[in-house]
This record gives sequence, structure tokens and C-alpha cells, in this order.
Amino acid sequence: MKKLSHILALAALSAVMLAAPVRADDVKAGDLVISQAWSRATPGGAKVAGGYLTIENKGVAADKLVAVSADIAGKAEVHEMAMDNGVMKMRALDKGLVIEPGKTVKLAPGGYHLMLQELKGPFKQGEKVPVTLQFEKAGKVAISLDVQGVGAQAPGDAGQSGHMEMKKTPDHSGMKM
Repeated sequence: MKKLSHILALAALSAVMLAAPVRADDVKAGDLVISQAWSRATPGGAKVAGGYLTIENKGVAADKLVAVSADIAGKAEVHEMAMDNGVMKMRALDKGLVIEPGKTVKLAPGGYHLMLQELKGPFKQGEKVPVTLQFEKAGKVAISLDVQGVGAQAPGDAGQSGHMEMKKTPDHSGMKM
């Protein structure tokens, strides 16, 4: 009987672990799961950095990322980069970024991203930068951006990918706004 209860306990634990799609570094807020939050290291004197992450809406109603804030930045906004008649343009999303139910929105270099401006200090590889996201329904959500190398293209990238890839993706770390 004791053996059977151990087997049942292990089976229940296994089922819970397999059913839990949220990784340890993911942040759950209401129906949203925020994962892979990262940024690039910035050179000394840089006043701008980008923040990237993935937001999955597991609910049945849309939510909207309406604002972002970070103590290390004097100003923080949700931005979009898009091609317009062959020219890459960047703009703040003043009305926010909608995350439709059942959908995933990826904030990544060259597309939607967090724009952290008026930096009060550099981002150093290996550090974590605290950021607060404000959602219409899920409310305020504290996350940390894992700082990757200067030329990183994705989380876990040390930034040593070749110079060809760096040319393809805009890097705001040295931009002044």
C-alpha cells in the first residue's frame, strides 16, 4: 500500500510538472505569460537601449500593453519599427500594443520593442534590468531584462554572431533621441 501511494504521488507530481507550461523565468500576470525578456549591453555614454520579450495571451479576451517604466531610464515607451516605402521607420505606440486572445506577440529587434531612453547608466552583459510593464487588464507587471552582449540577436546570444547579422538588425544602443 505504501508503494502504491508513492507511485501515485510521483505520478501526480509528474502530471503537474508536465502540465505547467510556464518556465521558472517566465512571469504570469492574469492570462498573460511574459517570457524571454532581454536587452543588449550598451557602450559607455549610450542614452538609449531596446528591450525585447515575448507576451502570450492564454485567455479569451484581448489585453493591451499600454505603458512601460524603468528606474534606469528617464523615459520608456513601447515602439514599433516597420518598413515604409523602403525606409525603416520607428514610432511610439501611443495607443498601446494589443495582445489578442490565444496569440503571442514577440518584441524583438527590428519590430515591436521597448525603447528605454535617457539612460542613467550603461547596461552591462550579465546584469538584470528591472522594468515594469503596464497592461490594460493584467495591470502592472515587474520583469527583468537579461542583458546580453552588445551585438546579441536573441536571448542567450553572447553578441558574437558575425558582423553581417548585426547589419541586418537595427541596434539603438548608441542612438540619441
